[in-house]
Amino acid sequence: MTTEAQFNELIQSDKEIIVKFYADWCPDCRFVEPFLPELEANYPEFTFYYVDRDKFIDTCAEWDIFGIPSFLVFKEGNEISRFVSKDRKTKEEIEQFLTDSLNK
Repeated sequence: MTTEAQFNELIQSDKEIIVKFYADWCPDCRFVEPFLPELEANYPEFTFYYVDRDKFIDTCAEWDIFGIPSFLVFKEGNEISRFVSKDRKTKEEIEQFLTDSLNK
């Protein structure tokens, strides 16, 4: 994904998608990287996408993403759930977020 138009088209999906906002320089983003493939495999109901915060700064501001890594769930253009904070996220916290998001 290289443009905001592509992002806006992506979130219009009729499937539930998870957008992870990250930055290459972010140590907390690097912390979650090793276990994300396992989480993606364990939650096939979602399609996962990754958005570089530095390349989409206006999009982040529009969606109130001020801490990374942050996760938003979208379906048909609507935000269903979010896990946004400046704190480091553990595997267990992300799993709980994903589980809770399935029930919304």
